[in-house]
Amino acid sequence: MATATTYGARDHARAQDGTRTEAMPVVPASAWPTPPCEAGHLVWAETVAGGNYTHKVLARGTELRLTDLKGDACAHVLLYVADRPWERLNVADTVKVQWNAYLAEGQLLLSDQGRVLASVVADTSGRHDALCGTSTLVRNTERYGDGTPQSDSPAGRELFKLAAAKNGLEPRDLAPSLSFFQGVEVRDDGSLDFTGSAGPGGSVTLRAEQDVTVLIANVPHPADPRPEYMSTPLEVLAWRTEATKPGDPLWEATPEARRAFLNTAEFLATRGIA
Repeated sequence: MATATTYGARDHARAQDGTRTEAMPVVPASAWPTPPCEAGHLVWAETVAGGNYTHKVLARGTELRLTDLKGDACAHVLLYVADRPWERLNVADTVKVQWNAYLAEGQLLLSDQGRVLASVVADTSGRHDALCGTSTLVRNTERYGDGTPQSDSPAGRELFKLAAAKNGLEPRDLAPSLSFFQGVEVRDDGSLDFTGSAGPGGSVTLRAEQDVTVLIANVPHPADPRPEYMSTPLEVLAWRTEATKPGDPLWEATPEARRAFLNTAEFLATRGIA
C-alpha cells in the first residue's frame, strides 16, 4: 500500500486496526485472551518488549502481576503515591526496616514516609534485586556502544525519564529502583554475585496498598555479565481486588510490617480514603 500521500498513509494506518503483535498493550484489558481473574476486573494487560518501558496509575487494592515470559526479562520498578509523587519508593528503607535485602513473597515495598506502597503477595521466581538499581546512559554506552532510548540497547534510567515525563515527573524524581527476575547475592566479602534468572515463566505479584503510579523499564540488569544486550518480553497484568486489611498475615507478619501498615491506615483515614 502506497504511503507517499496523506490519503495513502491514512489508509495504511487504518489497515493496521485490530492487528496484534507480540509486545503491545491490549485495550480494553478485558480483551486479554487468558485473564488471571474475571475479565471485567482486569484493568491493565500489556506485553512489554525487551528494551522498552510502560507506566500506569493503579488504584489502591489493585494486584499487579509481572511475568518473565522467556527467561531474560528484568522488570525495573519505581512506585510513587499517585497524587503526591514526593512520597515514593525508598529502596533503602524497604531493605533496612525489614532487616532483609532480598525481595520475596511477604515483603513490603515502603515509602520514604514509613508507609506501605505495595506488598509482594506471590513470587515464583525468587531472583530479584534491591541493591543495584537500573542501568545508565554512560554504562550502556561503555558496554554496548549506546544507551539512548531509541537505540538497540537503551538504558533503564533513560526509559524511566520518558515514563516519568508522561506522569508529570522529572529526572530528579527518579530514585533507585527495584529489579525483578534478575538477582544478585552478597558474598562474604561484600561483593555481589549475579545469580541471573530463574528461567521462563517466573512471576511476581504486587498489591497496591495506596493509589500508586508505577513506572517499569524492561532492560538487562546492570550486573549481567553477558556482552550481549539480553532482554526478552515482560507480561504485565493488573486486576481489581482489595487492599490488605488488619488480621491479614502480611499485616501481622512482623512488628515492622504492622507499624508500616498502621502508618498507612492512619494516613488514609485522615484523608477519608479508608
